[in-house]
Amino acid sequence: MTSSPHRFTGTEDYVAGDDLTTAVNAAITLERPLLVKGEPGTGKTELARQIANALGLRMLEWNIKSTTKAQQGLYEYDAVSRLRDSQLGEERVHDVKNYIKKGKLWEAFEADEKVVLLIDEIDKADIEFPNDLLQELDKMEFYVYETDETIRARNRPIVIITSNNEKELPDAFLRRCFFHYIAFPQADVLQQIVEVHYPGIKQRLVREALTQFYEIRDTPGLKKKPSTSEALDWIRLLVADDVEPETLREKATNALPKLHGALLKNEQDVHLFERLAFMARAKG
Repeated sequence: MTSSPHRFTGTEDYVAGDDLTTAVNAAITLERPLLVKGEPGTGKTELARQIANALGLRMLEWNIKSTTKAQQGLYEYDAVSRLRDSQLGEERVHDVKNYIKKGKLWEAFEADEKVVLLIDEIDKADIEFPNDLLQELDKMEFYVYETDETIRARNRPIVIITSNNEKELPDAFLRRCFFHYIAFPQADVLQQIVEVHYPGIKQRLVREALTQFYEIRDTPGLKKKPSTSEALDWIRLLVADDVEPETLREKATNALPKLHGALLKNEQDVHLFERLAFMARAKG
C-alpha cells in the first residue's frame, strides 16, 4: 500500500494532540471513515473543518437531524413535481434527471478532487441510519434506480463522522470505521486553546477562570457540564467586562459564578449553585 500524500499535523487555530493527529492520519491511510466521539463542545465538528483547511481540500457538510434518512445523503427523487409537470405539459418532464436532487455523498463522489465529507452528529438519526450507509461508505458507490446508473467516487473522500454518544451505533458500522474519542481537555490544554482564540490574554485571569471552570464541571449533581466552547464564551465576557482575578475568586465564594449564564444552561444547575452559595454564606 502506498502512503497517502495527505497528512494532518494540526493547524495554528486548532490544538490537536498526538493521539488525535495519529487517528486522523490512520483513517486517511486505511481509507476508512473516522468516527469521532466526545461530549458536545470538544471540537469534533471543528476538527473536520481544520483537516480540510490543513490539507487544502474542500469540505462538504451533512448535518444529521432526527428526521434525516440515509437516502437523502445519496439523492432524492421528486415524483410529485414530475407528476405535476406532466399534468401541465412541461417539456422538462421527459428527463427524469430534472427531478433528482443530489445528496452530499453524491456531491463528494462526483467531485473532480479529493474532498472532506463531514457527517455530523450521526447518533441523532434513527438507529438504522448508520447501517443504511454501510454499503455506500464501504464500496464508495451507489445505484440510482430512476436513471439506471451507478455513481462511483472519482476520488475517495476523507469521511469524518461525529457522534455525541446519545445512542449506541451498530457493530457492523463500527467495524468499518477508525474510532477516536476526544476526551475533555486538561487545564493546560484548555489554556492553550484559550491562547489560540485570544492571543495575549491576561494569564492571571485565565488561570483563575479555568480553576473556577473545572470546579464548576466537577460539582456533584450538575446536570449539564459546561463545554470548551462555553468556557471560551465565558472568558471572552470576563475580558470584555475587565474583570480582575481577585474579584472573580471573591464572587465565586459568595454567590453564583460571575456571568454564569455562559456556563450554566438550565434552571436546575442555577438552583444548585444558589443553594451551594446560600450554604457557604450560612457557614461564613
